[in-house]
Amino acid sequence: ELAGVFEGLGSKTSLIIRSEKPIATFDTGVVNQLLIEMKRQGLNIITETSIEEISKNSEDNSLTLITSKGDKLGPYDSVLFAIGRSPLLQSLGVEDIGLEKSSRGYIKVDEFQQTSLPGVYAIGDVCGNVELTPTAIAAGRRLADRLFGNIPNAKADYTFVPTVVFSHPPVGTVGYTEEAAIEKYGKDNIKTYTSTFVNLYYGPIAIDPSDKPKTFMKLVTLLPTEKVIGVHIVGMSADEILQGFAVAVKLGATKADFDRSVAIHPTAAEELVTMAPWGLAPGS
Repeated sequence: ELAGVFEGLGSKTSLIIRSEKPIATFDTGVVNQLLIEMKRQGLNIITETSIEEISKNSEDNSLTLITSKGDKLGPYDSVLFAIGRSPLLQSLGVEDIGLEKSSRGYIKVDEFQQTSLPGVYAIGDVCGNVELTPTAIAAGRRLADRLFGNIPNAKADYTFVPTVVFSHPPVGTVGYTEEAAIEKYGKDNIKTYTSTFVNLYYGPIAIDPSDKPKTFMKLVTLLPTEKVIGVHIVGMSADEILQGFAVAVKLGATKADFDRSVAIHPTAAEELVTMAPWGLAPGS
C-alpha cells in the first residue's frame, strides 16, 4: 500500500518482499495483475529477499540494506520496514488472571468470544481471528447484543469476510481463491470466470490501449449449481465494488443470479454480472 503511495508522490521506490510475490495468499490472477500494474507505474519489486542488516552512511545518512545472502541494496534515503505484528497483551495482565493463550500468543476464545475464564471476553486482533477493524467491530456488536440485548445466540460470523488491500490499484476479495477452492472441493468441482479490461475512466486518455491500466475480475464457482464462492477484483474502485457483491456471496448467489441482474452502464462493476459466457449457468 505505502509503496504505491510513495511512488505516486514521486519517490523512486523499491518494494522488497520475502516471498515470490506480494500478498501471496490472494488469488493468483489478482496478484499477477497487480504486479503488472505496479511495474507499469515504475515500482522496483525485489522478491524472495530477506533483510539482515541496515547500514547507515555517515557522510550522507543514506541507508544500505544487506540481505541474508550478503548482497547490498541501495543506497536509500529512507526505509520503511514492515516486520509484522503480534498481540499487545503485556499491559492487560493476561498472565496475572490465568487466561489461556494459543501457541502464537493470542487469547483463546470460543465462537462467542468467551475466554477460558467465565465472564471474561476478548475481541479483535488479540484473538487472532480475521485481523481487521470491521471484524473486531462486528464481534463487539454481537457480544453486546448477546450480553445486553437479549439476543442469546448472537455471535460474529467469520465466513466470507470481504478484504481490501489499498494498493495502487486497489485489490478487493471475498471468499475462496481459485487455489483454495480446488484444494477444498477438487478441481473438477470448480469453475471460474475471468475478465481483463480497460476501465472506461481511462478511455479518453490519448495513449495506446496496451499502456492503459487494466482491471482484472474473477468469479470462483462451485459446481454443479455454480454457487459463487469467491469474487476477486484488482483495479480502480475495487474496494467500493466489492461491498455489495460480498453481500451476494454471503447470501449464496449463483452465477445465474449474477447473470439475471441488470447491469449498470457504464461502470466497471457491470462486468461481474455480464461475464462471459453469460446466461448459460445452471438455473439461467
